[in-house]
Amino acid sequence: MRRILLRSTVAGLMAASFLALAPAAFAQAVTYKADLKTSAEVPPVDGKGSGTLTATYDPASKKLSYTVNYKDLTGPATAAHFHGPADAKTNAGVVVPVNGAVTSPIKGEATLTDAQAKDLADGKWYFNVHTAANKGGEIRGQVMK
Repeated sequence: MRRILLRSTVAGLMAASFLALAPAAFAQAVTYKADLKTSAEVPPVDGKGSGTLTATYDPASKKLSYTVNYKDLTGPATAAHFHGPADAKTNAGVVVPVNGAVTSPIKGEATLTDAQAKDLADGKWYFNVHTAANKGGEIRGQVMK
């Protein structure tokens, strides 16, 4: 009788621990997008440049993977970054730099802190691409779900 009770207890504890960990293991990836435009820069930039950002954030691994495509800039891109926290009308510092080449398409990934992930989820990040003619940024877009 004790053996059956012990086995039942162990099985119950194992099932409870699995259920407690299951939500983290099965957390869904979140998709983000941004329309990159000269008019979204603060202050706006006169130009024909445009682009798109698509990104996926995996809460389990805390990894942000992204792709940026752009065209018609005034010259070669010199830098690109995620900035925040900021709304669409405010400038902010770099939170995730793009490492490596910034020619289109830009592909990259970064591991986020919990605070960064919250700001991203709250729509407080923007992405911009810089050029020599527009050192503060030539195209920009608010990163949204």
